Amino acid sequence: MEKQATLLVDAYNASHENQVSLTITPNDDYVAKVGAAAGSSSLPDLFAADIVYVPNWTSQGLFTDITDRIDGLPYADELAQGHIDAGTYEDQEYVLPFVLDLSVMFYNKDLYREAGLDPEKPPTTLKEYGEHAKAISALGKDGVSGTYFGGNCGGCTLFTWFPSVWAGGDQVLSADGTESLLASDTAKDVYAVYKDMVDSGAIGNGTKDETGATWTGPFQEGKVGVMPYPATLLSTAAETVDVGVAPIPGPDGGESTFVGGDGIGISKDSKNEAAAWNFLSWLTSEDAQVEVLAKNNDVVSRADLADNKYAAVDPRLVTINEVAAKGSTPVAINFQQAFNAPDSPWLTLVRGAVFGDAKSIDADNDEITAVLDQ
Repeated sequence: MEKQATLLVDAYNASHENQVSLTITPNDDYVAKVGAAAGSSSLPDLFAADIVYVPNWTSQGLFTDITDRIDGLPYADELAQGHIDAGTYEDQEYVLPFVLDLSVMFYNKDLYREAGLDPEKPPTTLKEYGEHAKAISALGKDGVSGTYFGGNCGGCTLFTWFPSVWAGGDQVLSADGTESLLASDTAKDVYAVYKDMVDSGAIGNGTKDETGATWTGPFQEGKVGVMPYPATLLSTAAETVDVGVAPIPGPDGGESTFVGGDGIGISKDSKNEAAAWNFLSWLTSEDAQVEVLAKNNDVVSRADLADNKYAAVDPRLVTINEVAAKGSTPVAINFQQAFNAPDSPWLTLVRGAVFGDAKSIDADNDEITAVLDQ
């Protein structure tokens, strides 16, 4: 989110007397840094968080209640509801959307042409995605693979695999976020497609050990045919690759997305609450949403601005904005421990299901539930 955050802060500072100082922290270090700052009552006036972390931090009281301020926005009902819900604790609202990131399917049109695939017909089922990846791998081009993913990255896989479960008609968590539903028939069909690509040699070198630090790099270098990808990186990837964009499908069809990204709120330690709110309210304004984010080929967080002048000229942005309405944001207080942590039971499930014998999916799913229900 560094690119988008910098653009937003720079635009605000250029047009306001009030000024924001931005600090960027690597994702792997962020949870510990927030915890240390919260413990010493030294959180900054504003801090953003991966939306899946927000329920934990609202329950710990790290944010200031901004319910009345949010409700006072004339377009409050148009804001990304998944982010608002994730930032709501005991009926109080604590965060606004900062930057939305959706998971979508990116594919390299040049490699599609070389493999005899129609560059205007992306996969419409997950099984078809597997077939396309194997066709590109069969080209035998040095350093080129059919697909790539973060095989040792819980956050990467949930961001790109959960949508296939939703597209297939199932849920990944219970409504209260305390039970994992990731051993369903649909979920197992998803794992089977990825396992088939692994067993067929259609994945890129390094996939099994990819921790997430470089998981988007091979596609940007033109070395990957097709893979689920963060929508926020469209403008970056398009600098080097003729990129096609499609929704992430389920095993046999359907489409969905993980409505991720960062939420942002005023910290419990803020001494400048009014000034902080001035920045937050500007973030959701048309100036910020359209003239900063949409202009940069990013997704807006207001439904009433999805059909904007910048999106209208690029069919890929239209695809991204349309699938946003079909996505979900899973909410669970213990999400970090269950899914994102390096030793999470979700990562154990993924690696066993895809790189192993796929016999421990049910048991691993039970371990996810055990963490969620703590």
